[in-house]
Amino acid sequence: MIQRFEVGPRMSELAVHNGVAYLAGQVPEDTSQDIVGQTRQVLAAIDALLAQAGSDKSRILRAEIFLADMADFDGMNQAWEAWVVPGHTPARATAQARLVKPEWKVEIVVTAAA
Repeated sequence: MIQRFEVGPRMSELAVHNGVAYLAGQVPEDTSQDIVGQTRQVLAAIDALLAQAGSDKSRILRAEIFLADMADFDGMNQAWEAWVVPGHTPARATAQARLVKPEWKVEIVVTAAA
């Protein structure tokens, strides 16, 4: 069985199958904020989606982080390290990418145990 959450015409924000939660890429809503603020927004969105799947950040298996500018790596890590659960840090990759909207500084995709 596949469960889909926040289903739209193009994509779902979350799909759960066989006890694994797959989140769509999460981006900030308030783009006036710096990288720390934008990352915090994205992490809060991830928390909310994981809760819908009956999961939480301690159960994240993998995170893929896309930065518009690698100069923001330290600021993103500042927010990330304050958010992750010590001892439960997931496998992670970070890359620079051209994001859909130029005002977005970060996009994060996670896969978690549900």
